[in-house]
Amino acid sequence: MEQQSLRRYIYLSIAAAAVTILLKFHASTLTGSMGLFSDALESLVNLFAAIFALIMFNISRKPADREHEFGHSKAEYFSSAAEGALILIAAFSIIRTTIPRLITPHPIENIGTGLCYSLLATLVNLAAGLTLIRRGKKAKSLLLEADGRHLMTDVWTSAGVILSIIIVKLTGWLLVDPLIALIVALNIIRTGYGLISRSASGLMDATLPGEDLIKITTYLDSLKSQQIEYHSLLTRAAGHRKFITLHVLVPGQWTVKQAHDHADRIEETLVNMFDERVTVHTHLEPVEDPASMRDIGIDREQMC
Repeated sequence: MEQQSLRRYIYLSIAAAAVTILLKFHASTLTGSMGLFSDALESLVNLFAAIFALIMFNISRKPADREHEFGHSKAEYFSSAAEGALILIAAFSIIRTTIPRLITPHPIENIGTGLCYSLLATLVNLAAGLTLIRRGKKAKSLLLEADGRHLMTDVWTSAGVILSIIIVKLTGWLLVDPLIALIVALNIIRTGYGLISRSASGLMDATLPGEDLIKITTYLDSLKSQQIEYHSLLTRAAGHRKFITLHVLVPGQWTVKQAHDHADRIEETLVNMFDERVTVHTHLEPVEDPASMRDIGIDREQMC
């Protein structure tokens, strides 16, 4: 049910992109505005990005199989990276198209009608973007949140373009239109770079955020009163799933069952600590054995 619900939000993004493309390109054609053209081009990127997001979403929700035993959740990072790349392509296309207009400014026509279409498209993006961000944060979905933030960038872009058209109408300064288009392109570059950076961090198995680590270590430190210590805590996130591994050090005189029961409780507590899916792996070791301290970190030989 959760997957079907999230998939519906991606369909919402696709529908919003399709509607805004029609509205913005029509406004651009009516007015001949470079700013409106750049805004429409960004919406075209939104459509391709939303379609790609749907494909990656379906892949990321596939269950683990023999060739992908840890699941497919990292597919979300490919979606976010691809969206960032598309944004950068759109930005450089805007810059390439705008430079001639800086040299030879063109007048803008049918301003009132064009602004009405652009404003309607902006309201569509605003509603869709806020909805996707809210749902993405609640579901811990980087894919939905990235798509929503992309739409919100489009909203601010459109607001700037609309303001520039109004300024041209009131002052007759034709250079304002291509200058705003360049500013739009630079803002798009910033957004695209941010999306690609977040995706690269996830693909490189970056550790969980600081607030998550504090929750984990605070709980694990509290276990010392039960004669339980730990080390080799490793964390990472893969899309909507978190991975936590650690070595649990217990008194050597404990029975296997006693130690295993404590490890089970630790794993269950860590899983219930977060709203999203969490996979926890623990490794039991006797606290008195010096050999237990040789495997702190990912490579055992580092401590030999």
